[in-house]
Amino acid sequence: MENFKMIAKTFFGFEEILAKELQLLGAQNVEIGTRAVSFKGDKGFMYKSNLALRTALKILKPIYYFRANSDLNLYKGIQSMDWSKYLNANQTFVIDTTIHSDYFKHSQFVSQKAKDAIVDQFRERTGQRPSVDKDYPDLRINIHIDRDQVSVALDTSGASLHHRGYRTATNIAPINEVLAAGMVLLSGWDGNSDFLDPMCGSGTILAEAAMIACNIPANINRKEFAFEKWNDWDNDLFDQIVESLLKKVKEFHYTIKGYDKAPSAVSKAKDNIKNANLDDYVTIEQQNFFDTKKETVGPLHMVFNPPYGERLDIDLERFYREMGDTMKQNYPGTNAWFITANLEALKFVGLKPSRKIKLFNGSLEARLVKYEMYEGSKRTKFQTTEGN
Repeated sequence: MENFKMIAKTFFGFEEILAKELQLLGAQNVEIGTRAVSFKGDKGFMYKSNLALRTALKILKPIYYFRANSDLNLYKGIQSMDWSKYLNANQTFVIDTTIHSDYFKHSQFVSQKAKDAIVDQFRERTGQRPSVDKDYPDLRINIHIDRDQVSVALDTSGASLHHRGYRTATNIAPINEVLAAGMVLLSGWDGNSDFLDPMCGSGTILAEAAMIACNIPANINRKEFAFEKWNDWDNDLFDQIVESLLKKVKEFHYTIKGYDKAPSAVSKAKDNIKNANLDDYVTIEQQNFFDTKKETVGPLHMVFNPPYGERLDIDLERFYREMGDTMKQNYPGTNAWFITANLEALKFVGLKPSRKIKLFNGSLEARLVKYEMYEGSKRTKFQTTEGN
C-alpha cells in the first residue's frame, strides 16, 4: 500500500504531544503546524491513527490543491477533479469549509459553490446526482482556503474524535475528551504511580488516564469512522489493525481514583467508566476533596478540572484558597495539575506553580498549572505563598 499525506487537527498547545504520539505510532514525515500536525502513512495507518491518537480531533486526507481568487475559479477547480473516484451518484456528501482569505468571505457560500461543481459534474456525466446529507453523509469533504490557496481533503474521521463512545452521561460542565487526554499527557502521566482526580465530574480525566496507563487505544469504543463508508473500505485490514493495537495493551499496578461531592456526578462517572470497560482500573467515591487526605504511599499524580465560575456559581476566592490549603496540608508527595480559565483565581491558591502551560478550554484561554507538594521538611522550604 502506498503512503500519502494526512493532517491531524488538534487544540492549541497540543501540537508537540500529538507529533510525539504520531512518531511513536510509526508515522513518517511528521511536521508540526498550528493546531495541526501533518504526516505520511498508508491506508492501514489511516485506520490506526483514528483508533489510537489521543490528542487528534480529526484526520484529514488532502487530495487536491489549486489556486482560486474568484467564485468562478473555485467552481472550475473543484470541477477539474474526478469525483467518481470518491463518490457514486446515489451516495450523499457534505462539505465543511474554513477560510482565511480576502477573496472569499463566507464559508457557507464556498461550500455551496463547491457542492454545485460536484453535483453538476455527476449530472453531466450520468444524468444523476449525489445529494447532501449534513448528519450522516457517505463522504465528508473538507475545503480549506488560505488567501488564494485551496486545499481539498477527505475527512477520514467523521464526527470529531473526542466522541470516544464511552461517555453517555455528562454533568454541568464536562471537559472535552481530547482536552482531558492532552492535559494528562502534558502532565507527564505514564501509569507509574497512583492517580487521583479530586473533582472528577463525569469521569473523563479518569477514563483518559486509565487508557493512557494501560495503552488502550483512545477510540476503541467509538461506534464509527467516516472511512467505513468509503468505496475502498477494507474491513479485514481494519480488524487486523484493531487486533495489533489491542495486543499492545499493558498491565497497570497502581490505583486510579476519582472523588466528587455530588452524588449525581459520581453515578454518571461510574456509568461512563463502565461503558469504557475501565471499571477494573478506576474507583470513584462521593467525597468533598477539602475533607480528604492522601491515602496512598509514594508519589501521587493528580490532574483535575476545578470549576471556574463560568457555569457554576461559587465563591472563587474561598474555593481556590481551600484547594491550595488541602493540597499543601493533606497531600505531601504529590504532583498536582489542574486547568483553569480564571487566571485571577490562581492568586488565591497560595502556592507557587512550577509550570504554567497556555491552553484553550473551548473559546476560553486557560492555563494548565502544576504544583509540587514535597514530603517532609522540603515542603516548608519551597512552599512560599505569593500573590501573583
